[in-house]
Amino acid sequence: MKAEQFSTAVLDWYDRHGRHDLPWQQGITPYRVWVSEIMLQQTQVSTVLNYFDRFMASLPTVEALAAAPEDEVLHLWTGLGYYTRARNLQKTAKIVVEQYAGEFPRDVEKLTDLPGIGLSTAGAIASLSMGLRAPILDGNVKRVLARYTAQEGYPGEPKVAKQLWATAERFTPQDRVNAYTQAMMDMGATLCTRSKPSCLLCPLEKGCEAHMLGLETRYPIPKPRKAVPQKRTLMPLLANRDGAILLYRRPSTGLWGGLWSLPELDDLGDLEHLATQHSLALGKHIELPSLVHTFSHFQLAIEPWLVQVQETGHHVAEADWLWYNLATPPRLGLAAPVKKLLKRAADVLNAGESS
Repeated sequence: MKAEQFSTAVLDWYDRHGRHDLPWQQGITPYRVWVSEIMLQQTQVSTVLNYFDRFMASLPTVEALAAAPEDEVLHLWTGLGYYTRARNLQKTAKIVVEQYAGEFPRDVEKLTDLPGIGLSTAGAIASLSMGLRAPILDGNVKRVLARYTAQEGYPGEPKVAKQLWATAERFTPQDRVNAYTQAMMDMGATLCTRSKPSCLLCPLEKGCEAHMLGLETRYPIPKPRKAVPQKRTLMPLLANRDGAILLYRRPSTGLWGGLWSLPELDDLGDLEHLATQHSLALGKHIELPSLVHTFSHFQLAIEPWLVQVQETGHHVAEADWLWYNLATPPRLGLAAPVKKLLKRAADVLNAGESS
């Protein structure tokens, strides 16, 4: 199938069956498209819908995002994971406001110079919100093209990625590039799915090499598997007489960077040192159900303990520590497992009060 036939088939399908009512397709601006694209990295559309609406209600413009407290941005992001995305979002917003007077540059190369914006995200912003001809290669489009061409090799390898980018460039049309870009993403999300592609409904069925070979799910070639290492940590939930839990802000770089989290210990014996550090007397210990959180490169087994404490003296509050009020929680960025553990602690404490 020639490039023009390919794009025509894709656009005809989109006009009849594509998604036209997603929140970021309404009142299209580079800001709205950019935020949606960053949210959609490693996240399903169904998950992003509520997050996007909430984010836009609080931070409707790039200027609002640039001026917002970091804690507010991380709070709005809590649950989406990969928190570096949120921090880069705000870094980019500040650059766009300070260096580009609040207007995103109409140039793919300049867009990729901004923190957190790769070539595919830059192409999506340029094509969807500016109408510029720019190919994209997100996970959905990569799957469509890898199957259509029966592309051998893992797409994470530079040589294979280069071949797929060349394919994306060849098929991207000159006209209606915004509709084509959205159509390719829609096809990957709704037809050319990972496990059960709907080939009979696909406008590219007749020219798809993977389909002709009967090997649709073989492509894209998966990443060679490695054993996922496991790590363990003990997380104490120190609860004072008001039922507030002691949290600390993690360093801005690294795992859960800039988020508020629970202390991490090797074992319960380390509690005494933590209590001394914060002028606390330790009381009743309650073991909570363990929790396993999976990151992209390892699994973290969390052993949580709810520990009653009393403040024994005047302790000067440190900037990176606070008492988190479970009844009226402040708007903070929390790591997803920490949010779950705080909910468990609240349930146990509330049950104790009512018994």
